[in-house]
Amino acid sequence: MRLIIAASAAVLVSLALVGCGGAGVTTNPLSTANETAPTATISGTPASTAKVGTYYSFTPTASDSDGGKLTYSISNAPAWATFDTTTGVLSGTPKASDTGTTFSIVISVADGVAHASLPAFSLTVTASGSTATSGTATLSWVAPTQNSDGSPITDLAGYRIYYGTSSNALNQTVQVANASATSYVISSLPVGTWYFAVSSYTTDGAESAPSTVATKTIS
Repeated sequence: MRLIIAASAAVLVSLALVGCGGAGVTTNPLSTANETAPTATISGTPASTAKVGTYYSFTPTASDSDGGKLTYSISNAPAWATFDTTTGVLSGTPKASDTGTTFSIVISVADGVAHASLPAFSLTVTASGSTATSGTATLSWVAPTQNSDGSPITDLAGYRIYYGTSSNALNQTVQVANASATSYVISSLPVGTWYFAVSSYTTDGAESAPSTVATKTIS
């Protein structure tokens, strides 16, 4: 089922001009006229399920354009897993008490100057011998072109997707740091009805109001 989040870009994901500050989302520092900024890259597709009593391991692939030492980090790591900051390996053997889903896991790499991150992913632990009952939701939206005062948007930085099992508690978040993105797939959603909303944000941290809420039922 494909979810179309925005019926009107100007209404649902328009940006408001607000005077808040904050650092923009960037993967590389600014370069001088005579210098090329170093870049870091990371890739890999982690498995979205793990079974109780079965060893799980994921190793990303990363590189650095200027040969700097790479250090890995992770946010929202599963409680049952360990993470190696030198190799980026996420691994562990879940127990029966670990059954469930960990959302919005993000693995990043940095060399002290440049940094990069994998897209956020979810990891579901299922009972040994069982088949995971989960699904995906594809969200699509229309990129905003104007601020709330009618002026053109020139500093769009990306989008934030908010979702959860209640329309009043969208407590899971995915950041899409790509101004040209118009869709995103959220996977490993357990059985149930899920609610989604999208907002856009600028390089200085200003964020629009969320879109209207869309739903999908996983069965």
